[in-house]
Amino acid sequence: MGHTQHDTMRRVLRREVAGTIGLLADAEDFAAMRRYRTFTFDDHVTYLQQVESLLKALSAQGRLTSVALFDPEAYDEFCAETGLDPDTSASRTRFTAELATIGPTMPYEGQALADIVPELVDETVRQSTWEYATMLLARIGACADCGVDIGRTAFARASDLLMRAISTSGPVTRHLVCSIPCEGQTLLAALHVESDADGNPQLDETEALEFTTVLAVGIATVSAGGLVMRTSDGTRDRVHGWRLEGERLLALTAAEVFDAYCTDALSGDLIAPESGVDYCAAPDLGDDEPYEGGHHH
Repeated sequence: MGHTQHDTMRRVLRREVAGTIGLLADAEDFAAMRRYRTFTFDDHVTYLQQVESLLKALSAQGRLTSVALFDPEAYDEFCAETGLDPDTSASRTRFTAELATIGPTMPYEGQALADIVPELVDETVRQSTWEYATMLLARIGACADCGVDIGRTAFARASDLLMRAISTSGPVTRHLVCSIPCEGQTLLAALHVESDADGNPQLDETEALEFTTVLAVGIATVSAGGLVMRTSDGTRDRVHGWRLEGERLLALTAAEVFDAYCTDALSGDLIAPESGVDYCAAPDLGDDEPYEGGHHH
């Protein structure tokens, strides 16, 4: 009788325990893990099917499970730093538990695995970009001539420019993308802005922080780059763009916006314009005078 009660209690408690699955979503990452003897899967498609079946089974038991991306390179670094043997399931479990605390995760709520992966990849890229951009700003440090914290000043200027750009449109939905080339790669950040009943812009604080940080990197490193804003009033979309030059965003003409949107970045070939979209000259942000809080040398 006692054993039965204890078994029942353990089953109840098991349903209370949340778990995380480290997913090898990419075929190359899956192939990298196959070098470990204790990793017994040999086919990526079958592996994904088994993961999805497990998620469904846990959900049917009332278990809350989240999914995180398993990065083999990060796993190797983790094992090296902690002194763990990478060729054990226990080490993989330890790493997955670490992912649950520091990395993006996606709760499984019955959706298809194919729907989870793109969102999880986007969230992981967003976090990585923000962390990298934050590190770059901190690494720049203070100006050797005047002692001004260049990263902090650039962030303040980026915040000002973002608010100016958002304020150029009325009570419409806005989607902004910032693109900054930096150290052989391109940093991208996106921000979606809705309007409340009074027409005031409503921003997601995390998205705004990430967006501002990426724009600040462009300002602090005096990089080329730019900002594109797409607005929608429910009938037609309007696209505007600005080019980053020093601490200013210079308005692009309608032709420049059209060329940017309708040219393939890799091949240079023309792309057909979207239906229902107007490519417009960007409004001036009204900052012709040097930025008072800026860093000028």
